[in-house]
Amino acid sequence: MSFSFAQPQPRRRPSLTPMIDVVFLLLVFFMLAARFGQEGALDLTIGGGAGAEWQGPPRLVQVAEAGLLLNGQPVTPEGLEQALSGLTETTSDPIVIRADEAVGLQRLLDVMAGLRAAGFANLVLVAP
Repeated sequence: MSFSFAQPQPRRRPSLTPMIDVVFLLLVFFMLAARFGQEGALDLTIGGGAGAEWQGPPRLVQVAEAGLLLNGQPVTPEGLEQALSGLTETTSDPIVIRADEAVGLQRLLDVMAGLRAAGFANLVLVAP
């Protein structure tokens, strides 16, 4: 009795190309889906801490549902810059901003963006 066996073939190695393709696609996916850095970060000084005595005229901008108030007096968003320029010596003087609880965040951000666009750099946000 004679057995005939097939010729031994060399062992095949699995191809790494599909695995490399999948890893590359996952890498591209996570790089595109990741969020790098902070979007829209605001530089604010939080008021209410122990600090030096207040110097200069009051500059309180209150953001209310009905409109804007500067030191308790109604003012339009367009007239806010002109009214504040009379109360400040430089654009780095602090301006205190207080928003009512009913005011939305977007409205507060719009007022702050308008003040920054006008050149006022030192905005202090206080709790209502």
